[in-house]
Amino acid sequence: MVNKSVLISGVGIAGPTLAYWLEARGFRPTLIEQSPRPRAGGYVIDFWGRGYDIAERMGLLADIAREGYQVQEVRFVDRRGRRVGGFGVDVFRKITGGRYVSVARSALAELLYRTIESRCEVVFDDSVAGIEEHDGGVTVSFERASARTFDMVVGADGLHSVVRRIAFGAQNSFEKYLGYVVAAFEIEGYRPRDEDVYVSYTLPGKQIARFAMQDDRTMILLVFAATHPSSVDPHDMQAQKAILHREYDGAGWECRQMLAALDRCEALYFDRVSQIRMETWSRGRVALVGDAAFCPSLLAGQGAALAMTASYVLAGELAKAGGCHETAFRHYESVLRSFIAEKQNAAKQFAGSFAPKTGLGLYLRNQISKALSLPFVAKLVVGRGVVDRLALPAYPSPSTWEGREQHSLSDPRTGS
Repeated sequence: MVNKSVLISGVGIAGPTLAYWLEARGFRPTLIEQSPRPRAGGYVIDFWGRGYDIAERMGLLADIAREGYQVQEVRFVDRRGRRVGGFGVDVFRKITGGRYVSVARSALAELLYRTIESRCEVVFDDSVAGIEEHDGGVTVSFERASARTFDMVVGADGLHSVVRRIAFGAQNSFEKYLGYVVAAFEIEGYRPRDEDVYVSYTLPGKQIARFAMQDDRTMILLVFAATHPSSVDPHDMQAQKAILHREYDGAGWECRQMLAALDRCEALYFDRVSQIRMETWSRGRVALVGDAAFCPSLLAGQGAALAMTASYVLAGELAKAGGCHETAFRHYESVLRSFIAEKQNAAKQFAGSFAPKTGLGLYLRNQISKALSLPFVAKLVVGRGVVDRLALPAYPSPSTWEGREQHSLSDPRTGS
């Protein structure tokens, strides 16, 4: 038993995954989350690759399949709703051997949280305020609670990581803005409704799309080009809505009714599209994981899977090193550095195809998308970016947790 304490900031994707594998290997993780409860809403992600493999080892595939969607088509339409491009999603399933699903990010986060909520300490409605390292560990002060000492601290708190700011410096030292702003919200009862089809309308420099979700909900995703990242207060929803109206009023297609729905919604995700690039993901007893360390950008499509992969590796290396943070953090980076860099570079190239900034770029995007129906074209265009070439290290199975990797969560809606 290692029996070392680890404070993990962030109850999203990376935090609970890391806590799961640390607790399994004899560590004592504590999770802290600024929000008063697990976050809801957000957007739908495509989930595959090594993250999918980690979810399988955690016994979550059946739950993810229940919560997820088997998208059949990505359909690009014009202002009258006529199809002008797109492709069948089966091409991705073939490339990944069927190990591909779309799922609401918040649903995946909830499933991960439920694996650890009764197995380790979780503190909501508080945040890290200060970090002081010394020979005996790391003393952490909080916004609300009294200071405590841990053996290590891990920032799993996303693009705007508080731990990264305190331990490594200001965000602008690491953030690389990709030239887009993104927003997402959910509404009930929206019509029209196309099941298992991602329907997208694009003008030069801006996209608006809808996806039909379970329980008669629809996700609306908006992406638009902006020379400078928005400086709007992240808590000022009315200012965010005003920006979206400015961008999409009069844009055509279903924008009018989507914006009317926006005005009624009470939860809105709104942020700039950026990457985090750092020379090192650790400093002393403090490490970063997931978007806090290497955010590939929301448009990469694999941020959650990469966060789970990195969390698994970090926990495995800490266990392998017997809790020696210097050795574990060094090996953690050596395993993942080139893999993450490749994913970040691919994401940067892909961002421009999401909402091309010129009419010509939009036309070419539509034509290329039609060609993806041909298997050899699909493999050439998207195959390299879809297939994960990282071989997951083999870490010893935790003897104290025998059989738990095969467990499956019950469905709280049925009690089964």
